Amino acid sequence: MKKFLAMLLVVLMALALVACQPKPTEPDQPAQSAEPAQSDEPVQTDEPVEPTATPEPVVRPEAFEGLDDEEVYEKVLGKYNELLQASKALENTIDQRFMMQAQAEAYLLNSGVMIPTTTQGGAYAITRIAYRTVPYVQWGNDDDRFYGLAISGDKEFLTKEEREEMKALWEKAAAGEGTYDPIAYLEGKGHTINRDYTLTFSTAPATLDWLNTSMQSDTEITVNTVDGLVQYDNLGNMNPALAESWDISDDGLTYTFHIRKGVKWYTSEGKEYAELTAKDFESGFHHMLDTDSGLDWLVEGVIVGVSEYLDGGSYDDVGYKAIDDYTLEVTLCNPTSYFMTMLTYSIFLPICDSFYQAHGGVFGKDAYQEAIAGNAYTFGKADDVASQVYCGPFLVRKLQSASEILLVKNENYYNIDKVNLNSIKWVFDDGSNLPALYEDACNNVYPGISLSSSLLDLAKADGNFDKYSYISDTTSTTYFGGLAVNRRTFVLENGGCASLKDDDQKIDTQLAMLNQNFRLALQYAFDKETFNAVRRGNDLALTCLRNMYTHPEFVKLENDCTDADGHTFPAGTFYGEMVQYYVEQLGMPIDIHDGVNGWYRPDAAKAALEQAKAELGDAVNWPVHIEVVYYSGSETITNESQAYKSVIEACLGSENVVVDLIEATTVDDYYASGYRAPDGEHADYDMFFGSGWGPDYGDPSTYLDTFLGNGAGYMTKVIALF
Repeated sequence: MKKFLAMLLVVLMALALVACQPKPTEPDQPAQSAEPAQSDEPVQTDEPVEPTATPEPVVRPEAFEGLDDEEVYEKVLGKYNELLQASKALENTIDQRFMMQAQAEAYLLNSGVMIPTTTQGGAYAITRIAYRTVPYVQWGNDDDRFYGLAISGDKEFLTKEEREEMKALWEKAAAGEGTYDPIAYLEGKGHTINRDYTLTFSTAPATLDWLNTSMQSDTEITVNTVDGLVQYDNLGNMNPALAESWDISDDGLTYTFHIRKGVKWYTSEGKEYAELTAKDFESGFHHMLDTDSGLDWLVEGVIVGVSEYLDGGSYDDVGYKAIDDYTLEVTLCNPTSYFMTMLTYSIFLPICDSFYQAHGGVFGKDAYQEAIAGNAYTFGKADDVASQVYCGPFLVRKLQSASEILLVKNENYYNIDKVNLNSIKWVFDDGSNLPALYEDACNNVYPGISLSSSLLDLAKADGNFDKYSYISDTTSTTYFGGLAVNRRTFVLENGGCASLKDDDQKIDTQLAMLNQNFRLALQYAFDKETFNAVRRGNDLALTCLRNMYTHPEFVKLENDCTDADGHTFPAGTFYGEMVQYYVEQLGMPIDIHDGVNGWYRPDAAKAALEQAKAELGDAVNWPVHIEVVYYSGSETITNESQAYKSVIEACLGSENVVVDLIEATTVDDYYASGYRAPDGEHADYDMFFGSGWGPDYGDPSTYLDTFLGNGAGYMTKVIALF
């Protein structure tokens, strides 16, 4: 699961502009449950309605206690899970599968537990980086591979006209008409070429073990140091990488990959360590299953034997095997139309088997847990660049967590002619001084910068805006706000981000959060245009708004498709249009298209609130307090949080809902409250809009599976479950 992203992280990454599409989390602790509301039917209308009484009153518990995760999940997402599971049985009828996934997504949105907010891009930017020079694809890790970047070495940024000319050349090449050579273009325009790429980071990698993480702050670094079986190019075509070729059996169940010969592993200093073989892919996959890092659910039910192995079975029965030094065989449970697209995600990367074992690595879930508890296990340590070996275009030469990360070109890389850069350097920046960052970009310390609202005046005053600015492309990554439907943490272990609530107020919020109409009232009251204007400015406040979880044009129907109620979607219908139809069938007044304030419905918010109050009766004391943690070191995040408080209280009335802003004085505390919380039990907030998800492969399930129950879904922790 790829890209669980922190909003602050991506903000800082965008500030030192990247030419690609930079994208980006457990055990149940059941407790005595309070009696939930009996009626969970929402009111979805633009017109006020008369409240109706619930058939059975909600019972207020005598004391606050956490609830049982499974019971809460069934209440808030049971129908969603039912439809999603049913869609998995439709693998051989892809169009029907997409249609049922759209129905499931409509129920996810209708639950009100989350609200999509924005995507990446859609901002003014200035840059020296040529248009689309890294792998171009909506999913996987390939768009973080920077080796192909073409960067002007001149102090001046690329002009609007130059960017448009490159875009036209790229579009022709992507359509099969001619070639796209961005370096030749830049040189033809008189530009020098910068072979060293510098950008910023706010959170250093926690590990150099790319199979023991799903955090983009980790994989963005490491994916530049290791290749996979296949790789997308900058035109969006899948090409051989460490697999020179592959065969697929007639029944679609067996994939045989022929591994490239002569590829070597190298130390951080560039010394040859070992030859890469098919065994390294098998060992990597085996290790990934052992780590319990939240990656294995992606391949459960996809690759033979995975579920059984995770339940204590033998790896001998797992269908991911090295047949000989240069042959890898993968056996699937069922034909899986999107399997090849999965291979560009980090879970399928190799590790050097001999190096892993030489650094204390073992295989087997129990044996691995014992090993990492001891001093002999030294593999992939983030504080030691020599604790990993690399087979990709770059080597990790330096990693200082609050200072600098440096990658240098691997001079022995098998495909070195494709590498345009000599180095990649990340410089630590916490986002507290944007004008200084802008000045650095103007002085060519960084190749570009995203012009947040606080920088627009600077860029307009010095002429850079008029001459160089453009609106960056949006991506398939979706950021969202999650409501903690089973909050149990109210202060961090270090005492930070402490809640302001007393126990009675905790009970009030808990009961309200269990009510669907209350959740929808909050979501319909969320004026995302005002919220986003803090970051984008008023003129671009709509450009990056997203209103559904999956990218609305992620897939489309190949054939006409008819649902169980007789409604037919014609061939060519995009996934988002099906979701729009089904949310309307559920009575939701939202617009799921990108670039519109599609959830802000004040009348519907007030009507849903009145219905919630009728359903909750005397069990809840009003106002309900909703806590939002913000990082005070970031002016943008601080102002966004204040905007959220303002729009919610203005719409619903502070006599009904009060948004309390809880200060995180450090980046670490901000992340610990949400993004890096190990599970739902440790979520320290009521509303969190600091995370997002980028897809791992080319099927809507790459988004939707993140909200599976019983701890299987990676993003349920954002709603304080599992």
